Amino acid sequence: MGVSVSASTAIIVAGLFFAFTTFYPVAANGLDRVSDAQQGVNERALERQNTDFRVTNATFDTSTEILTINATNEGSLGLVADDATLVVGNEYVDVGGANADTIVDGDADTALWLGDETLTVRVDQGNTTTTIGDGTRVVLVVESGVRDAATVTEVSG
Repeated sequence: MGVSVSASTAIIVAGLFFAFTTFYPVAANGLDRVSDAQQGVNERALERQNTDFRVTNATFDTSTEILTINATNEGSLGLVADDATLVVGNEYVDVGGANADTIVDGDADTALWLGDETLTVRVDQGNTTTTIGDGTRVVLVVESGVRDAATVTEVSG
């Protein structure tokens, strides 16, 4: 073989080596990102599967103009009450903010809503622009996306 064939073979081998050393880290990082994303999807699906709650009732006291929603955590996963979302008559109400008060099994100082505990959310009519009354629909959604709804019944006094 001549010098030119040996030199061109060496250049091709060096080019293949350089291409492989560039391609391998890119492929490994891509595979890591895909597997991390799949693990995140699986964790969120397991969280949704273990989340179960039920809105037991929603009442509106016409004398005090306060809407009270009671919900029971029937799942095996502990929830954060302040991370829940409440929709009253197609209006978003910030449960963790100043618009609503949360009480978990009679304790207003905790936001941890464990299994078999009852969450009470109280919303003052003055904190919403929606007219709350008999038949208004309320939807409570927790951080995993699981939701339950109820229809408001009016009580007086």
